[in-house]
Amino acid sequence: MDKGQNLLESIYYPADLRKLKETDLVQVCNELRQYIIDIVSEKGGHFGGSLGVVELTVALHYIFNTPYDQLVWDTGHQAYGHKILTGRRQNFGTNRLYKGLSGFPNRKESEYDTFGVGHTSTSISAALGMATASHYKGENDRQHIAVIGDGAMTAGLAFEGLNNAGISKSNILVVLNDNCMSIDPNVGALRAYLTDMTISPGYNKMKDEVWKLLGKISKFGPNAQDIASKIENAVKTSLLKQSNLFESLNFRYFGPVDGHDVVHMARILKDLKNIPGPKILHALTMKGKGYKFSEEGNQTFWHAPGTFDKDTGKVVKSDSTTPQPPKYQDVFGHTMVELAEKNSKIMGITPAMPSGCSLNIMMKAMPDRAFDVGIAEQHAVTFSAGLATQGLIPYCNIYSTFMQRAYDQVIHDVAIQNLKVVFCLDRGGVSGADGATHHGNYDLAFFRCVPNMIVSAPMDEIELRNLMYTAQLETVTSPISIRYPRGNGVIIDWQQPFKEIEIGKGRKIKDGKDVAILTIGHPGNFAVKACKVLAEEGIDAAHYDMRFVKPIDEQMLHEVFTKFSNVITVEDGCLMGGMGSAVLEFMADNNYNSKVIRLGIPDKVVEQGTQMELYKECGYSPDDIVEAARGITGKKKSSKQIFIAL
Repeated sequence: MDKGQNLLESIYYPADLRKLKETDLVQVCNELRQYIIDIVSEKGGHFGGSLGVVELTVALHYIFNTPYDQLVWDTGHQAYGHKILTGRRQNFGTNRLYKGLSGFPNRKESEYDTFGVGHTSTSISAALGMATASHYKGENDRQHIAVIGDGAMTAGLAFEGLNNAGISKSNILVVLNDNCMSIDPNVGALRAYLTDMTISPGYNKMKDEVWKLLGKISKFGPNAQDIASKIENAVKTSLLKQSNLFESLNFRYFGPVDGHDVVHMARILKDLKNIPGPKILHALTMKGKGYKFSEEGNQTFWHAPGTFDKDTGKVVKSDSTTPQPPKYQDVFGHTMVELAEKNSKIMGITPAMPSGCSLNIMMKAMPDRAFDVGIAEQHAVTFSAGLATQGLIPYCNIYSTFMQRAYDQVIHDVAIQNLKVVFCLDRGGVSGADGATHHGNYDLAFFRCVPNMIVSAPMDEIELRNLMYTAQLETVTSPISIRYPRGNGVIIDWQQPFKEIEIGKGRKIKDGKDVAILTIGHPGNFAVKACKVLAEEGIDAAHYDMRFVKPIDEQMLHEVFTKFSNVITVEDGCLMGGMGSAVLEFMADNNYNSKVIRLGIPDKVVEQGTQMELYKECGYSPDDIVEAARGITGKKKSSKQIFIAL
């Protein structure tokens, strides 16, 4: 192949890649890595993870007959190279944009995306299901590969998949992408075990010699495979001075190998194709490999840095000459330290998202009172419950979408026992470009049906601080959830003295006579803007900030339904079972008959886009509130449109 030719431009699908010589793969990797850098630097997105698996991605598609051979990516942060090689190179510039390509593998998008992912640790179970189905259908030549990061191995689901796969006869290969990172540095005993394995000088010295020996043995006799397996296991056990974790689960273990040597990786994968049964390949990689500023800088930052100058590594920031409101997550982080300084019982817990939720602020200030428990949401909740039994006050911060993974623990371990655990749910509502798997659309609905649970959402940063303050007071004896959105708040001077908020009590933001607008959480700010526009049109709207979905403010609702025949509810959550449903239930139970319009997230899968684009798509943007008020009051004369950036 002419080295002056851009090989990547000739690759539309993996079949094109397989036409190349093995020696061409290095050039393909270099071009693929540069293409990712070029696009992500301008468009934003997940960066370090995909750079780290460029060689692995190329080797997998070169050796395996995808999509017939089924490749399952875990989480999907690292699947950009996969997308580019599987028919989406020319559209990759739309990645994570509204109506564009999903930032994660998506079955609706391509047959090469065999399983939709966004949450971690699903790949092994999914690949095992596929492999079992292939075995049942007699497709015994079909390969099934799960690519999972070492951070994802800390989740219980990954172990459950390994445990089940180990007793199966399914043809499954697990590729352990070991880079010591998920988003933040990995933690836990498994991380220490993998580190011991990869740095063991005796093991690494003997590994290649053992593999050469096994290659010779495999040429002899019907019992060669059994002999080879026994020798291999004995060497690994003696050199590591312990039984190999993966082989104790009946996986054939191979590695560790250099995940950035694409030719060597391709040859290893070719050999592994001919070994039946469950097996694991341990590949050592570097997150952000091949981009100088990522390799030398903070890998947590370069996980998803936003847009940046690819030549200097400097992040492109919007020029603002005026002070900006803080991110809700930073308000949480700083408030945690303030509260913990006043109350020695307060503890902080997060499952692998200390920088994402800003608990890292407390972890730095009070390392003995803030815990990153790894990618293990179920454990985070039950760990918090254990702390609560001993009189401590755990603030368990989990993204709303990830809280779905620990719902049983919330009910079984916290709510039934009425333990005081404070759930701070970041990324409540639509979360933006991460798309369907990352939106926090359901927590208001799935928490309000749980006995003993207090369910709240602040309208702004000051309300968030006051709810967090209230939660640790002795007057609160039940579990409580406090949910807030991704992104910035609305108040510059947010660090005000704490004030207690009475549980179950909302507040009237504005009085009115024509229509009542009831909001929960951040969309209350949409209603403030909408009320001003409506006033200009002669519609006098009242605005009530409910604050709590459970217990709901019944006194306030009696006032609303006694005074108003027209009511609008607005929430950044699913309409089915959410705040609007709670209001309708109250109305029915108390024999009121007002006209009610509910605005919120409809019963559909919401894909990626900016938050405002998704607010508009779902029908609860400021414009939509204005239009609903016009419609319900019968005042539709004005066609004025508002476009409010929040």
